[in-house]
Amino acid sequence: MSDHRLPILVVEDDPSLREAIGDTLELSGRSYVAVDGGEAALKVLEEQAFSIVVSDVRMMPMDGITLLKEIRARLPHLPVVLMTAYAEVDKAVDAMRSGACDFLLKPFEPQALLAHINKYELPASADGGGVVANDPASRELFAIAQRVAQTDATVLLTGESGVGKEVVARYIHRHSARRDGPFVAINCAAIPDSLLEATLFGYEKGAFTGAQQAQAGKFEQAQDGTLLLDEVTEMPMGLQAKLLRVLQEREVERVGGKKPVALNIRIIATSNRDMAEAVARGVFREDLYYRLNVFPIAIPALRQRPEDIVAIARHFVGEHGGRFGRTGMSLSSGAEAALAAHAWPGNIRELENVIQRALIMASGSSIGPEALNLVVRPVEAATQVVPLSATSGMSVGVSEPAKKVDNMKDLERDHILRTLAEVGGSRKKAIERLGISERTLRYKLQQYRDEGFFEG
Repeated sequence: MSDHRLPILVVEDDPSLREAIGDTLELSGRSYVAVDGGEAALKVLEEQAFSIVVSDVRMMPMDGITLLKEIRARLPHLPVVLMTAYAEVDKAVDAMRSGACDFLLKPFEPQALLAHINKYELPASADGGGVVANDPASRELFAIAQRVAQTDATVLLTGESGVGKEVVARYIHRHSARRDGPFVAINCAAIPDSLLEATLFGYEKGAFTGAQQAQAGKFEQAQDGTLLLDEVTEMPMGLQAKLLRVLQEREVERVGGKKPVALNIRIIATSNRDMAEAVARGVFREDLYYRLNVFPIAIPALRQRPEDIVAIARHFVGEHGGRFGRTGMSLSSGAEAALAAHAWPGNIRELENVIQRALIMASGSSIGPEALNLVVRPVEAATQVVPLSATSGMSVGVSEPAKKVDNMKDLERDHILRTLAEVGGSRKKAIERLGISERTLRYKLQQYRDEGFFEG
């Protein structure tokens, strides 16, 4: 069984001790990187991720305390254990105040070193899970996610649409004590208001017309695991009060039921809105906000972690190339340069869609920039739709029928965008014609925007 744990960074200016520590780690089956000083340590920390730093204190020109402070400024959640041959109280106090996890007093036994590493390092990764974290901002994000995963704290993930909030939620679940339990996700924006309560909390037979048999809700389905409340700010106010009670009491009562069911679950919620602003505008309960905001994690936009762009694109080429029968495909240097220069307003979801289209359009085994169709388009109207392909000579717009409808999803999208165009972009009139709620229309348009079919 392979060891999926991140390597250990050893910082020691004494060559003999550095070699001895390396031997200890190697014999225990652990991978490591050993450097001879603080400057080298900071350089390698920019290049790759580590589970823990084990550093000497007495080094020149940068000592261990200074290195510790630099690491805390750049990667505040990365564990650091310091080694010293001098049991000086002032150094120990200074180091602990600066964020050191612990001290190892030289000379120490190999088992003492391994015990400190096992105690403080970031938890092992059970699998890759499709996570790509080349950028320092991403490495810090997943380091935080690993730490909170070891607790049962409620987590609130915020960030723009398409940044990968569900990916982070699944990562937390995989690294938690609940990893063997279910991971259940529900998009609060995608389900009609009339069905959301029954979907969340379940219902008993005969609770309403059509309830021919009892059904467990998402809360019960997530028992002993994790429940993801995706886009929780889209939940109707009336339902928010019931959700608050479930979170407070840790029990749920089905619609039409009389017996509460005790819950043992972990809650993760997401939102692409400014939740504090939603509270201020009165569309989200303040008490529920504080109940969910126990451990907030803000996920940076893709443009804020540029070193991830090409790496994620390569991942998608491999993942979707197999599905499309285009194995062995690669990105040309020109395509990678174009990807890196793009602003990615739709974040990772937009990048994934671009790669899927490029796999279809590329004629050879290499994806060139022309197959990406990365065009900076001005927003000329609220219902503008972007071209599917610059090489096809055909675009799908809201003012003309789609040339080809592949499935019901395409048909629905074409109908909604056409209706919106026919009413001059008025969402109020479109809602009346389509017979859907404002929340559903907003969700659909955001989905089309993320997929690159709609701007505005």
